[in-house]
Amino acid sequence: MTETTRPRTRFAPSPTGYMHIGNLRTAIFEYLLAKSGGGDFILRIEDTDQARLVPGSVDVILKSLALAGVTYDEGPYYQSERRGIYAEYAKRLVETGGAYYCFCEPKERGGYEKYDGACSRVPRAEAESRLRAGEPWVIRQRIPPGRTSFADAVFGGITVDNAELDDQVLIKRDGMPTYNFANVVDDHLMGITHVVRGSEYLSSTPKYSLLYAALGWEPPVYVHLPLVLNADGEKLSKRRGDASFEDLVAMGYLPRAIVNFVALLGWSPGDDREFFTLSELAGAFSIKGLSKSPSVFDMNKLTWMNGEYFKRMDPEEFFGMALPSLKESVARPADLRKIAEMCRTRINFISDIPALVDFIDALPDYDASLYTHKKSKTDAAVSRSSLLAAREALAGAEPFDNDTVYRLLTELAAVMGRKNSQLLWPARTALSGKPTSPCGASELCELLGKDETLARIDIGISKLSE
Repeated sequence: MTETTRPRTRFAPSPTGYMHIGNLRTAIFEYLLAKSGGGDFILRIEDTDQARLVPGSVDVILKSLALAGVTYDEGPYYQSERRGIYAEYAKRLVETGGAYYCFCEPKERGGYEKYDGACSRVPRAEAESRLRAGEPWVIRQRIPPGRTSFADAVFGGITVDNAELDDQVLIKRDGMPTYNFANVVDDHLMGITHVVRGSEYLSSTPKYSLLYAALGWEPPVYVHLPLVLNADGEKLSKRRGDASFEDLVAMGYLPRAIVNFVALLGWSPGDDREFFTLSELAGAFSIKGLSKSPSVFDMNKLTWMNGEYFKRMDPEEFFGMALPSLKESVARPADLRKIAEMCRTRINFISDIPALVDFIDALPDYDASLYTHKKSKTDAAVSRSSLLAAREALAGAEPFDNDTVYRLLTELAAVMGRKNSQLLWPARTALSGKPTSPCGASELCELLGKDETLARIDIGISKLSE
């Protein structure tokens, strides 16, 4: 394989459940590697283990890739539909001595006991006789003596003693290939140049390398990725409560934010940049940026990134996403487009909107302690006098819009010898009844209208008078 070879990568999940984050990252990196070199990305469904198939899993895979924006150039191919191909190559290995028929029994729960080598020493004539007699069989890989070495693009050169490798099953009793054999055959026949997978497969790679050698094929470039750990330092697992890609989307994380975040788990662009579109990632991606060290899936960092994506989002796109929530949360006649823009830079999730705007329809019952704010040097007395003065000024304000109100209130603060915040903070508190709001006092005045503004300021004065 030369440096000018167009890369061909494949994402080859087993349809046994959901799309976990490790799988998503593998798919993203394989896609980026292919696209960064102008190559092809292939989808292959490795469904040879029929007992573990979960109905609907393929749909989950296809939907997840579509949500992530990861499009495949070929596929999906299904290994269960290619079973005849694998048997042909397994028999070729038997003929050349790279594999043998084994007449051992399977374990009760699937799989096969590690064989002691007796079958590997059965003379061919005896094996053929037992086959003709209909005795159940599997085909096992014959591991030769010596040592096996291979190079990995991330972890470097690795050598193992072949005595540590078992004669793995290649073809099962039902004629189906095992994953360990089918992926080697398919990768060769599909012209895969780079195999990207988790570092947990490093221990299996010597056996794959021996299969390539026994079949006379050039192995692909191996790219093993470091683990993704949860906050407790454990490998991400659904059983431990770690979220899948679907879970994260359901929780309100933007697919593009998840993809951006996951792409930076174990890979660095070489600078401090953190925000990328998928096409920008493809332009920046390089195997050299992959790390050997495990990465931690930090939910707090992902939440922050999600909020940043809303801040950077086109206002019209955000309005479309926020509109259903705004319609459910705001019944009072109001400019929902303007409210959406107020919310856009203050949320991490669309689901944050209702709690941010619920004061618009009805002023919540609040405690007068909200009027005490050390930073702006306001207390109950300062706030009460500010609200009394503000009410008088606002009663005659025309037009009652943001610019006019802001000018009146800041001019009033200057006349009273106070900082702007000593007038605006009490007004904002009176209008929202909350410690925070999606906008400032003058914007709230325009949003609520004069009558509601004056009524809420009266309530604030009453609370402070008490």
